[in-house]
Order: sequence, then structure tokens, then C-alpha cells
Amino acid sequence: MNGVTTFSSIPIQIVQEYQRGVVFRLGRVIGTKAPGLRFLIPIVDRIVKVSLRIVTMPIPSQKIITRDNVSIDVAAVAYYHVVDPMKSVVAIESVEAAINQIAQTTVRNITGQSLLDEILAETDKLNESIKKVLDVQTEKWGVEISLVELKDIQLPESMQRAMAREAEAEREKRAKIIAAEGEALSAGKLAEAADVIGQHPIALQLRNLQVLVEIAAEKNSTIIFPNQFLSTIRDIKEFLASEGTSIPPGLG
Repeated sequence: MNGVTTFSSIPIQIVQEYQRGVVFRLGRVIGTKAPGLRFLIPIVDRIVKVSLRIVTMPIPSQKIITRDNVSIDVAAVAYYHVVDPMKSVVAIESVEAAINQIAQTTVRNITGQSLLDEILAETDKLNESIKKVLDVQTEKWGVEISLVELKDIQLPESMQRAMAREAEAEREKRAKIIAAEGEALSAGKLAEAADVIGQHPIALQLRNLQVLVEIAAEKNSTIIFPNQFLSTIRDIKEFLASEGTSIPPGLG
């Protein structure tokens, strides 16, 4: 067992700060020893040192068939520590081997009852479910499970390609929706502008002049004014004069 050292009849033992010593006297447990220098009765006493530190235990990758019949490989890691040294020595022969086996079984059972989308999107819930099951099993061994994490989920290549196509289609759908929403918004604003121009015809002519000014800013174009456009300019000048507004220099 990881972190446990057994001594037969050495009368003086040192128990480290992170350890507890379970003492057997003539085969019977008489108690646990705290850290420090400990004296034993030669031949009669035997001490087993139990580590209380957190142990990191990798759970090997396993082939699992999900509830929607997808074959995947899942690997995990578990963290545990001994909370009752006496139980961990007396109740079970090897805590590490037992936890490793029950952890593999639990990971396989819990993930096998879930859909693939749940395994990928709700990993935290699966981790918590696995931890709860392991806690119930290991409590009678004097062990507490600190954390369980699914660390590697491998999908078949065909499933990876299918998911990639699905993700691409989803992105294209969102792009089309956003473009359609932009067109709808633009059409609404154009309709509002058309209503304003319809109420004020002179606004259309002012807009035309603004476009011409923008074109002329490049100084590389020749602009031809139709006859009716000249009369439009006169109308604009008359309109501005009637409103008491100064005439822009470009129209003077």
C-alpha cells in the first residue's frame, strides 16, 4: 500500500508528521501512534505506518459505449487520502488497489449511462457523480475521495469529422442570421429616411450635393451638371434665403 511501512519487532520507531502508526500487540490493534519517537515492546508489538497525504491515482483509459451507442476512450484521475488509519489497515488488504479497481468500474458505469453530448458538455456533473459513488464505497475503508476528474476523452475519427461539420454548419447558420438581422435593420432605417425625404423633397437634392462634394474631394473626376440640376441649385438658394440661412460657399 502506498505510504505504509510495516516493521516487525524494532523497539524504537519514528512516526513522521504526515503519518500515523497503527500498533498491533500480539495480533490485536491497541491504538494509533501520533508523530514522534515511539517505543515498542520487542517481538510483542508491531507497527504499521499509514500516510495521511493526498494520493494522486491515475485511472487508465477504458473503452466505453455511451447511451447513444458511441464508442469512446475515457481516462481519469482520482485524489484520495486516508482519514481513519486503523480502518485502512484492518478493513482491507490494499487500499490503493481497491480504489483503483472500484474507480475504473465507477467511471465506466457512470459515463456509459450518459449521452455523448452530456459527457462532453457536463463533465463537472459526471465528476461529482463519480466522486459520490466512490465516497460511499471507500468510507468503510477509512478513505475519503477528494476529487475525481475526467482528463481525457477520445472520440472515433468519424465522430470527430461529424462534429466538425456540425460546428461549421452551426457557425454558418449564425452568420446568416446575423446578416439577415442587419439587412432588416438597414431596410428599416432606409424606410425612415425615405419617409423624411418624402416630406422634405429638398433633402434629396441636398443629399445629391453632399455626394458630389465627396466625389469632388478626390479631384480626379469630371462632373457634368444637367440643366435641371442648375435650376435645383437655384431652388436650394431660394429656400435657404427664405429660411434666413447663409448660403454655403460652394453654392454661391
